Amino acid sequence: MSDSQKGIIWATGAYVVWGVLPIYWKTLQHVPSAEILTSRVLWACLFTLIIVILMGNLSTLRNDLIALWRNKKAFWSLFSASFLITANWFLYIWAVNSSHMVETSLGYYINPLVSVLLGIFFLKEKLTKAQLTAFFIAAIGVLILTVSYGRFPWLAFTLALSFGLYGLMKKTIKLDALRGLTIETMFVLPIAIIFYVYLFINGKAVLFHDTFQTDFLLLLTGAATAIPLLLFTKGAQNIPLYMIGFLQYIAPTCMLILGVILYGESFALIDMISFSFIWFALILFTVSKVLEARTRRQKT
Repeated sequence: MSDSQKGIIWATGAYVVWGVLPIYWKTLQHVPSAEILTSRVLWACLFTLIIVILMGNLSTLRNDLIALWRNKKAFWSLFSASFLITANWFLYIWAVNSSHMVETSLGYYINPLVSVLLGIFFLKEKLTKAQLTAFFIAAIGVLILTVSYGRFPWLAFTLALSFGLYGLMKKTIKLDALRGLTIETMFVLPIAIIFYVYLFINGKAVLFHDTFQTDFLLLLTGAATAIPLLLFTKGAQNIPLYMIGFLQYIAPTCMLILGVILYGESFALIDMISFSFIWFALILFTVSKVLEARTRRQKT
């Protein structure tokens, strides 16, 4: 098996795990979203730190922290990004456990388009005609959803925008994904510890006050956060960027299927029509990015 084939398997595995993670969060539905998030930050920090140590990269992590401290712009960008991704995690967990999985999937479908819009505004990137057409088609789909919902799909757009801004902030910071997650959770860790102390003092903590299964699942939130990231990092090293562009739609597709089939969320004909516009826009957008990448590679 070639490195490219292995890369596809690793990356696909990452997106599948991300796609089925709502099942995991649903098993913790009886736990307040704020405590699930706090557990996720606390145990993700510990889990990733252990992995860094086991991989013999503790000195590299220390060097990363020193380099960040010296580069104030990068430091504050990553600091801001850590709180942005934490907010994204909270909204995602709350949405899944509040039966908004279909709208959550919409958020991650439109995320690539939102990211490109951010690139246009902040990085002065330009769109091809095909990509511009894709945006208009996606906008029609969102407009149909807005009319059918009787409201703008704020949840989907907040998820997409927060994750897009997170990616934008990290774009200029050259940092390994695992060590980056370790540092990001370190930034938020003090608040997580303070919040958990508050919960325990006031007798509001679910951790260690519920069933063994609940305690076990809360303790595993760190692994649930880090493992797909490790799979993705290993896969992304061996496959081209355009392939990642195709694979990234696995996760929201899994979420959509779970929401409709497993959890019985509403998905009427009007939803199918609006999602079809968005799916077509994503196909057009992704194909244009692939052709653009191939043209660039041929020129070099």
